[in-house]
Amino acid sequence: MIRVTPRVAALAGLPLIGGSALAGEVIEANHDTEYHGVRIVQVATDLEHPWGLAFLPDGGMLVTERPGRINRIEDGQVERLSGGPENVFARNQGGMLDIALHPDFDDNRQVYFTYAHGDADETTVALARARLDEDAPRLTDLEELLVADAGASPGRHYGSRIDFKPDGTLLMTVGDRGDDEHDPDSHRAQDNSNHVGTTLRLKDDGSVPADNPFVEDDEVRDEIYTYGHRNAQGQFIHPETGEIWQSEHGPRGGDELNRVQAGHNYGWPIISHGRDYATQEPIGTGRHAEGMESPIRDWTPAIAPSGLDHYSGEAFPRWEGDFLAGALVRPAVRRVVVEDDTVVHEEEILRDAVGRVRAVQEGPEGRIYLLTDESDGGIYRLEPAD
Repeated sequence: MIRVTPRVAALAGLPLIGGSALAGEVIEANHDTEYHGVRIVQVATDLEHPWGLAFLPDGGMLVTERPGRINRIEDGQVERLSGGPENVFARNQGGMLDIALHPDFDDNRQVYFTYAHGDADETTVALARARLDEDAPRLTDLEELLVADAGASPGRHYGSRIDFKPDGTLLMTVGDRGDDEHDPDSHRAQDNSNHVGTTLRLKDDGSVPADNPFVEDDEVRDEIYTYGHRNAQGQFIHPETGEIWQSEHGPRGGDELNRVQAGHNYGWPIISHGRDYATQEPIGTGRHAEGMESPIRDWTPAIAPSGLDHYSGEAFPRWEGDFLAGALVRPAVRRVVVEDDTVVHEEEILRDAVGRVRAVQEGPEGRIYLLTDESDGGIYRLEPAD
């Protein structure tokens, strides 16, 4: 699930951007896939590295742009919202990142978002919330709920996906910040005295749920739900069962699809299917280890997975129950069929059709929406071809 200055991007209450978006332009009438013909519709253009999206009950959507903007988009028109954080660090992979609505948004109008927080010396990822004004393009009552204990000088590997569980708690991914590749012996993603390389579980006010898996362990941060992650940037939580799935970037191969369970260790950087960028040697001690979870699927060569959803709509009935994973490298969407925690089939669709896919999300009427991570990125809708 967001250029003002090279260092800090502020939301400045900018007006409606006329002409910056194109509503409903068909760019391909019938894209072939194994089961369905797909019409690709360009919903909006001229977005600068869009990262996260959330659908509004009235039919519009909120979309972040990494340079520090949160936009409301409806009927192809883009409004920039004022009232967001002024301390967004928008360099490298940092900036305004994911966005999600509170489960009771209809009543409280609360919007949650993640962003890179810090300065040129050290950054981390932060979680904040605000209220979306009903009458004006602005956010109000901004609250910073968490600044992750994941400081690092590399401006990368923020994780930052956020989603709510059926119990009303929020899961937030935090990347390894790149440190374990600069110093393979540091193993920060295995050191639970910080938030590096974790999934965090929080109440909606940023406090810690009493039933988090490590709250009784004085050596582990209470917010931690899972650990041993490199950089999870795709996440799906089943709205009824609460089952959690994540897609995760590996190094030079070893991208992962994981079923995530409370208290489990996902191995990075001890076990991995990836290789060191500099030496091309395998990373870690192997691909399996006792007490560590191996992925359901690993992608080698890498696809750089970002954005993950589980299709449940009616527009594409043969895809029901399948995962849809965005890919930044070899740009495409991967349709992944999983049975009993085993991948039994996979299809690459939309290869090079729209660009680097940062986010994938099922929207109204079972149509699928994509964000493309480009300097001139856009929003695309997949719908059945006539």
